Amino acid sequence: MELKWLEDMLSLSTTLSFSRAARERNITQSALSRRIKQLEDWLGSPLFDRSSYPIRLTEAGRTFLPRAQDILRQVQGARQELRQQHEDAAETLVFSTLNTLSLTYFPSLIRRLEETLGPLKTRFCDQRSSFDGNVALLDRGECDFLLTYAHEAVSPELDPERFTYRRLGSERAIPVSIPDGNGAPLHAFRCGDAPVRLLSYGSSTFFARRLALLFAERPTPLVTVYENPMSVGLKAMVLAGRGVAWVPESLVVEELRSGQLVPAADTSWYVSAEIRIYRARQQGRLPVEQFWAALAESSRPAKSQNPGRAPVSASA
Repeated sequence: MELKWLEDMLSLSTTLSFSRAARERNITQSALSRRIKQLEDWLGSPLFDRSSYPIRLTEAGRTFLPRAQDILRQVQGARQELRQQHEDAAETLVFSTLNTLSLTYFPSLIRRLEETLGPLKTRFCDQRSSFDGNVALLDRGECDFLLTYAHEAVSPELDPERFTYRRLGSERAIPVSIPDGNGAPLHAFRCGDAPVRLLSYGSSTFFARRLALLFAERPTPLVTVYENPMSVGLKAMVLAGRGVAWVPESLVVEELRSGQLVPAADTSWYVSAEIRIYRARQQGRLPVEQFWAALAESSRPAKSQNPGRAPVSASA
């Protein structure tokens, strides 16, 4: 029996979809199906009823699920304890972060704080394709900080008595397209027009949920022609002329400036998000506390700054 079989089962028991679970586990659907079958063969009993839609746990699956969770919890706890000992010695700060922020925001954040703290040792957890997957890494104590997008309607489900956060800035995701011969968007996005070719995040990422709110408020004819949970993947397909995607503005600054890409709709279709960093309230290692204190100091407005324009610093 392999631990990855248990992780596969937990993912499938949550999504109840082989395709969504495969994306979450970053494997092919056939590989996921094969590994679930191997676990069932090892246990000697089917865990999922595949004859229903969506699939559902069998009685044996419901019995085994809490045991699988407990096994993983114990193994992950032992692993985290050993890693913690190593990281204490190395003074490494561990981050869970969304893919786009790891490319666009994280480097400048670390560079800014190193001006105060000196050289920092940092490490990313294994990145998850889903929003909840990245949040869970902090919830389980597998990282020191979660760097994420957030919105009042799409926020990480973290216990406010256990976790706190600071607001670091904001981001806009804008619909972009390649231009036509006249410089207008080749795939223009206007409410009420013919269906637009949408390059989609799927359903489990932050921007997927943020855009679902937008489309619910403003029903629009869409045809999804491609899915990818990562913004950089959608950007590549936009540049290939395959359709429209909502991409974080920080990721397409140069392409917009050069004219390789153009906005596909007016600004009323842009969606906003906060950039937040979360951590546990419980006292952490010295490097964690030093980083958090420096973060608070760097977010504090200068004395001469107009108070009405001061950046938001921390959540209580």
